[in-house]
Amino acid sequence: MNTLLQRAKEQEKTFIEYRRQFHRHPEPGWEEFETSATVMRHLDSLGIPYTRIGTTAVVGLIEGGKPGDRCIGIRADMDCLPIMEQTGVEYQSQIPNRMHACGHDGHTAILMGVATLLSEVKEQIPGKVKLFFQPAEEGPGGAKIMIEQGAMENPKVDAVIALHIGTVDLPTGKIAMMPGPSSGGTQGLKIVINGRGGHGAHPHKSVDAIMAAAHVVTALQSIASREVDPLDSIVITIGTIQGGYRGNVIADRVEMTGTIRTLEPNVRNAVPGQIERIVAGVCEAMRCTYEIEIPEGIPSVVNDPAMVALAFDSCVDVLGKDNVFIKKRPSMGGEDFCYFASAAPGVMLALGAENAAKNCNVPGHHPKYNFDEDAIAIGMASLSQIALDFLSGK
Repeated sequence: MNTLLQRAKEQEKTFIEYRRQFHRHPEPGWEEFETSATVMRHLDSLGIPYTRIGTTAVVGLIEGGKPGDRCIGIRADMDCLPIMEQTGVEYQSQIPNRMHACGHDGHTAILMGVATLLSEVKEQIPGKVKLFFQPAEEGPGGAKIMIEQGAMENPKVDAVIALHIGTVDLPTGKIAMMPGPSSGGTQGLKIVINGRGGHGAHPHKSVDAIMAAAHVVTALQSIASREVDPLDSIVITIGTIQGGYRGNVIADRVEMTGTIRTLEPNVRNAVPGQIERIVAGVCEAMRCTYEIEIPEGIPSVVNDPAMVALAFDSCVDVLGKDNVFIKKRPSMGGEDFCYFASAAPGVMLALGAENAAKNCNVPGHHPKYNFDEDAIAIGMASLSQIALDFLSGK
């Protein structure tokens, strides 16, 4: 067995308990006060110095005992989602409408474990390791703020790595990765359609905002089917529609919100104009006015091919060649690790944590989401091995 994996398994109970502590007490973006306090106490116990950014971001620094000019950053996100948990596990969230439903509790515990493993071999490390405990991955943009406030400098970070726990189509004990775009660029979408209200029995005397909204929802799907190269990727989802007062009233206003997912920059750049043209055309035809908001959002995570090759070999050392894969398709889920990976060559791993026997096979952002905690030791060892291999010049 790989030495790092053996050591991680010997200590995994500690980090499983940290994960469960975070799961019981989930905290939203930039409010991860208990979580970051636990992280800082752990770094203190290891003698790892750290700095703070904003209210809750923590950046630890391990200085190796051997000469070396390289520095690698390892990132974990800490925030939760506004979801009412339905797992029924004994460590279920104790806070209503807050839940770790995307594995961030595991990511944080894993990076704490990495800090422990690398501290144990600190004198053999040629270079430096930065530990990024990041707030607000789910919003509003913790990674970007950390970078803007100097997280990648002093010392300058030469490469970055991270992982994301996967509970669908990736069993525990497996790791997957891919070069190039591996996640969807994301943008929010808000559309307001204004008509003229009236009695449901006299629609000709009104301007029906709901009717216009229905046509807009349908017409927007023509962007994917008729305006984007079939070999490119785009998703436009309307997730909420709010409008109307009661069944016999013509609605004067409808508000819709949604999400846009793309991989290619040219597709991403074209979408706002395509959406406005369609909404404007429908509203003109149906005598409505409209308002559109499309925030900047975040770009795709683009994995550096050289970092993927290094990470692949490192993970093979940990798990064996039969358990490490190159993915053929990216995910359209968004990830603000994209900012770290654009500031330095980077790679994000998909860490298998699917186990149907443990009810760990529900996708992220679901109220019954859970992951197989056997993945924690694997994540600890894999990230540690990649860091050591990078710093040693492999």
